[in-house]
Amino acid sequence: MKIPKTVARINKVVTNPIQRQWAPRIAPFAMVEHVGRKSGKQYSIPVLAWVDGDRLSIVLTYGRNTDWVRNVTAAGGFGLIRKSEHHKVVRPRIIPSDSPDVARGARVPARFFDSVLTGTIVADDGDPTTSD
Repeated sequence: MKIPKTVARINKVVTNPIQRQWAPRIAPFAMVEHVGRKSGKQYSIPVLAWVDGDRLSIVLTYGRNTDWVRNVTAAGGFGLIRKSEHHKVVRPRIIPSDSPDVARGARVPARFFDSVLTGTIVADDGDPTTSD
């Protein structure tokens, strides 16, 4: 399943600007920071992100073909703000929602969707970190 494009358009204009107020501070909300593949423009999008050690899981409620998902996978990484902390995420990849690699907290919401974006949270020096 994925949420219809009409809902995505409404969220982009109405809901996302509101969520940007709290998403960087209140888990499981978070902000994905990425650069457009074609435009080179910086973007920041609110998501629901679960962390299990150094593993990050974001349930892809709009599917795997959204611009931000294509941008972060093409770039090989992205920034994440969660609980007011900045993180670097590397090796993003799309996995089936029933994969054992899905972070523990994301497993229930993942059941309702086809895929999850997962990646590894690393320190600035490239070493994996432990985050809640």
